[in-house]
Amino acid sequence: MKIKCLIIDDEPLAINIIKNYLEQIEDFEVINSFNNAIDGLIFLKNNTVDVIFLDIHMPVLDGINFIKSIEEPPLFIITSAYDDFAIETYELDVLDYLVKPIEFPRFMKALNKVNKRLDANKSFHDNTKDRPYLFVKIDKKKMKKVFLDEILIIESLKDYLKISTTTGKHIIHSTLSDFTNLLPQKDFIRIHRSYTVAIDKIDAVEGNSVEIEGLRYVIGRSYLDEVKQKILNSSI
Repeated sequence: MKIKCLIIDDEPLAINIIKNYLEQIEDFEVINSFNNAIDGLIFLKNNTVDVIFLDIHMPVLDGINFIKSIEEPPLFIITSAYDDFAIETYELDVLDYLVKPIEFPRFMKALNKVNKRLDANKSFHDNTKDRPYLFVKIDKKKMKKVFLDEILIIESLKDYLKISTTTGKHIIHSTLSDFTNLLPQKDFIRIHRSYTVAIDKIDAVEGNSVEIEGLRYVIGRSYLDEVKQKILNSSI
């Protein structure tokens, strides 16, 4: 099955270049293209795509707000004449950021990322049947399934929590104590009044801190003995 692509760009030349590139790759097909994001939104109400090639600077609705407006986004590859928004789009989990003029070898690297991500997603969905999970309320209307083995750290933000996982971040309304009590004690441990972490995601322990995904988190003084004992018991 071919990978379905949508192109949204207010420059006809840019659309034609991307179409031409994709026509040379057998596994990809362009199912539609638009010169504004509004038409793209309307199209996505009744159609699904795998990847969207998206410009940033467009009239009425720009690329950043277009991404934010989609509840279940596909993969995004930004195609822009400016690199100013690379960091902001990275935080939106954009797969790649291509700066115009786009050379074909660089375009191919982006397509390779698409293939890898879609293969990983397929493998993920094939192996999620018996994995424990929780549904968390991320806004007034939407409940999100969070697999426990993807959770890295839960951080208290006063009346809210930030749940950082291997696939993204979620803000929910809850206390750290209440949420921690929902988690299996053998897999998670509270290390601070503001942090609960997944034990198997701890990469290193040094002094009064743990390291997870390259970031350090302080172990609270009152938690230190319990944390070190639990980590010691889980080590070889």
